Amino acid sequence: MTIKIGILGYGNLGRGVEAAIKQNDDMILTGVYTRRDPSTLKIATEGVAVRSQAELEAGRDDIDVLIICGGSATDLPVMTPKFAAKYNVIDSFDTHANIPAHFAAVDAAAKASGKVGIISAGWDPGMFSLNRVYADAILPNGQAYTFWGKGVSQGHSDAIRRIDGVLDARQYTIPVEAALDAVRSGSNPELTTRQKHTRECFVVAADGADKAAIEKAIVTMPNYFADYDTTVHFITMEEMKRNHSGLPHGGSVIHSGTTSDGVHQVIEYKLTLESNPEFTGSVLVACARAAYRMNTEGTSGAKTLLDIAPAYLSARSADELRAHYL
Repeated sequence: MTIKIGILGYGNLGRGVEAAIKQNDDMILTGVYTRRDPSTLKIATEGVAVRSQAELEAGRDDIDVLIICGGSATDLPVMTPKFAAKYNVIDSFDTHANIPAHFAAVDAAAKASGKVGIISAGWDPGMFSLNRVYADAILPNGQAYTFWGKGVSQGHSDAIRRIDGVLDARQYTIPVEAALDAVRSGSNPELTTRQKHTRECFVVAADGADKAAIEKAIVTMPNYFADYDTTVHFITMEEMKRNHSGLPHGGSVIHSGTTSDGVHQVIEYKLTLESNPEFTGSVLVACARAAYRMNTEGTSGAKTLLDIAPAYLSARSADELRAHYL
């Protein structure tokens, strides 16, 4: 069985999903959907139709799973329930505090349509969430720590680009090595936000812009930089293109606990990603396989990676998994 995949949105994440589909023999990309004029959008895969979002909303297209890549944290709470009324859907909604409300909205729409909607798929939330739950189940007398980076934070980079006088920017989140060492030692330290991560910003300023004002606006920005030790570097556009055009990321989940008095155990799950969008796209594609399989078996409603058995994500047969991966 070949699973027919549609992509809504064709930014970095959409291209990452497209690349991931090509690595899987059991699925095919059948359409890319956009809010833009479809004739202006060129995609990497030849022969795949580029259609308007309006066609998708009509619900007539023959796709098994729709992976929603377009939209912001404010768009997805509207888009995902709307399309779950017609299709099996996957999204990467990542505002942790709002996941319960988003789950409830998608659950209602998907149950009404008899479809599956997998939300908040990616690596955090997603794979990191799964590993936090595994570790807590195994070491309930313990504490979990999550570190991000070194990598480009797209949201924080966008926040810098909105400052007057900024032409382009990249922001790297960097774990503090001393904090990592303390956690790995099993000592279960109490760490503040500032003690866990630093932020490093590379900024291209417009000619004549007040660089001191830009730097102050960055380091004092609430919810983004004010709680961190932040370094700002001003560079040229040529340096930006040459040295900061990629989107690497990664991080680790470390859970430290005890199994009896004085017996310390540490679990660590780590990611080192050369391309954040391509890795996230690969998680979304695996979830598309799971959504299709679960729906074929009669399951409906919203799900997260915490609700999905690993075998549903894998392209390999149950016999092969037991023989070679168990």
